Amino acid sequence: MAKLFCVGFPGSEPPKGTRALLERGVTGVILFARNFESAEQLASLLASLKRSVDRPLLTSIDQEGGRVRRLRGAPFSTIPSMRAVGMLGDAEIARRVGAVLARELRAVNVDLDFAPVLDVDTNPANPVIGDRSFSPDPEVVARLGAALIEGMQAEGVAACAKHFPGHGDTQQDSHVDLPRLPHPMERLEAVELLPFRRVAPFVASIMTAHVVFETLDAERPATMSRPALDGILRDRFGYDGVVISDDLEMKAIADHFPVEEAVVEGVLAGVDLFLVCHHEEVQAKAIEALVDAVRKGRVPESRIAEAGRRIDRLVERYVRPPVAPEARAVLGCDDHRRALAPLAQLASLQPTGTDPTAA
Repeated sequence: MAKLFCVGFPGSEPPKGTRALLERGVTGVILFARNFESAEQLASLLASLKRSVDRPLLTSIDQEGGRVRRLRGAPFSTIPSMRAVGMLGDAEIARRVGAVLARELRAVNVDLDFAPVLDVDTNPANPVIGDRSFSPDPEVVARLGAALIEGMQAEGVAACAKHFPGHGDTQQDSHVDLPRLPHPMERLEAVELLPFRRVAPFVASIMTAHVVFETLDAERPATMSRPALDGILRDRFGYDGVVISDDLEMKAIADHFPVEEAVVEGVLAGVDLFLVCHHEEVQAKAIEALVDAVRKGRVPESRIAEAGRRIDRLVERYVRPPVAPEARAVLGCDDHRRALAPLAQLASLQPTGTDPTAA
């Protein structure tokens, strides 16, 4: 059951508890700014983790651009916000941004980037999305998001479209509250869902939103909602990649549902891989809840096997062995500066803000 989890840890070296979870079989680790000191340190840390287990280990990070960047400063290229990319409206530039992100992440041994944001920026009062989105126009979000994904995955790093079915119109931040959206299905089809439908045939992974979509499920956030995940994403869009939950320790989940309930309802809804990003005791409790649910027959073993097959496909395609130190020469290189040059002036025009997911 540990295979259905990806965990975070504090500091520049994983503690004993994290190493025990790796031995138990968790699929991967997620990195934050708290784990990053330098390019060399991060590459060495991830190489060591990859070598420490007798299977491919998935390494992941949030490196969107703009204010959500775990890896900042030289020698990494400065990637502006996706709003800047959207202002240019050029799919080829979006594709280049995806390629630059992938090459620089691969150079420090990262396999999966939790990007791009495919939320549509329709609410100026939204405290969490804003300039992380390409545009208030769903067609622009779909076109540029698809191009960025293509550029990233062509360079061997898995992309993750987020936050399904759409976090762009909320007035609450799911890191601190449980947002609700009352939109009718016609509106969801035309705005929130459109970008995800476009990328479903080829994106490696899709992340769920901890948002209640009342038309789909008035009781549960999308992360725990079968009508949202199996009903729309799987059955209607035909998506067969990995569905990844947003962090189960965010307050939208943690303040409203026990982690045991979130995991069981989430896997039954269609989540394949759960992020539990902070505390070892919560990670262990989540894994045990899934073990217990399978043992008691609440979760069919076939659902676990299905999730495992999807995870295996992603791992087989995108998890790579550690790169040589020379690979880091690509960080901030002249080719990348030229690729990003059209965005240089726009970068300074974007509103500044905090990274809502930095901790």
